[in-house]
Amino acid sequence: MNLGQWIGLIALVLSLYILWQIREVLLLMFAAVVLATTLNRLAKVFQRYGMKRGLAVVLAVAIFFGVVIGFFWLIVPPFAQQFNELTFRVPQGFERFNIWLDELRTRIPQQLVPFIPDINSLIQQVQPFINRVLGSSFAFVSGSLEVFVKVLLVLVLTGMLLANPIAYRKVFIRLFPSFYRRRVDGILDQCEVSLGGWVIGAIIAMAVVGLMSVVGLSILGVKAALALGVLAGFLNLIPNLGPTMSVVPAMAIALLDNPWKAVAVLILYFFIQQAESNFITPYVMAQQVSLLPAVTLISQLFFVTFFGFLGLFLALPLTVVAKIWVQEVLVKDVLDQWGHEHLNESEIVIVSHNSQSDDPWSDDKSNHESTDDAVSQED
Repeated sequence: MNLGQWIGLIALVLSLYILWQIREVLLLMFAAVVLATTLNRLAKVFQRYGMKRGLAVVLAVAIFFGVVIGFFWLIVPPFAQQFNELTFRVPQGFERFNIWLDELRTRIPQQLVPFIPDINSLIQQVQPFINRVLGSSFAFVSGSLEVFVKVLLVLVLTGMLLANPIAYRKVFIRLFPSFYRRRVDGILDQCEVSLGGWVIGAIIAMAVVGLMSVVGLSILGVKAALALGVLAGFLNLIPNLGPTMSVVPAMAIALLDNPWKAVAVLILYFFIQQAESNFITPYVMAQQVSLLPAVTLISQLFFVTFFGFLGLFLALPLTVVAKIWVQEVLVKDVLDQWGHEHLNESEIVIVSHNSQSDDPWSDDKSNHESTDDAVSQED
């Protein structure tokens, strides 16, 4: 390789290294873009009814914060109350279980007594682990502060993007060569439509799962059924893993009343998850976004490996955007055109040799004009 190629290779490697180091910042920026796109589409709906842009944006943001505040208002108080009750009942459960074991030791043969566990010894063994957990409270607080800062950063970026989205879009488009900017503008339009479709599909799936959970838990008589249903609907944003995460607090609260309720909750969530994964999400997403199930699972594994929990949360919108760019740029503009350029050049040469024009520059000029027209039509 010559000097220019070596410089280009080194610049590419350095660029990839820098992007890898700031991958978390880029992920937060993408989260802001997704949120801004969603709120912008909602604001456009209000603008269709004659509302001004500024008022429409303010109303969309107000609805967003209203939903967030309502979510925490429904979730936090019942869970705090149930957690306090759980911390009160767990020691009582240990005492009852210990009494039952003592009675069992008096009724079974003496040879089997050593095989019965001792609750007090188990508690002593678990005590160092509890101390370590309590000792890491400072790390938990610092982690919570870090999460708060990241959420605040996303909200600030979202507000900036909503204030003047066209300006930021133009800046992004100007990063590409001039002949490809119209094409990039069209790809961004497709990304916006697909992200909007994903948001609509996710909201529908969340509403259905949340409603099914509330109805089922209310029939079983589980406390805080509304809060647990809202939590199940929200965690449904995380495919495959979200429903599994939502069953844990529901079973814990059901266990406070009766063990059979915890088993019934597990069975209920199993049927809800099956209905969601086999009927609700495939049908809804097929109407909004076309993604293969295997692609969805692979994208989750990929993004959670490299980006952590936030990557898992944004796996689907990232996959939707990546699919559009790969399909439009790599497949249509590169792979589908592979070899056609040489064929077109040979056809142009044949036409230029067969032409009988007196002016030797006229054919070359017309060919360039036709080529430019074709490029503009493709764009």
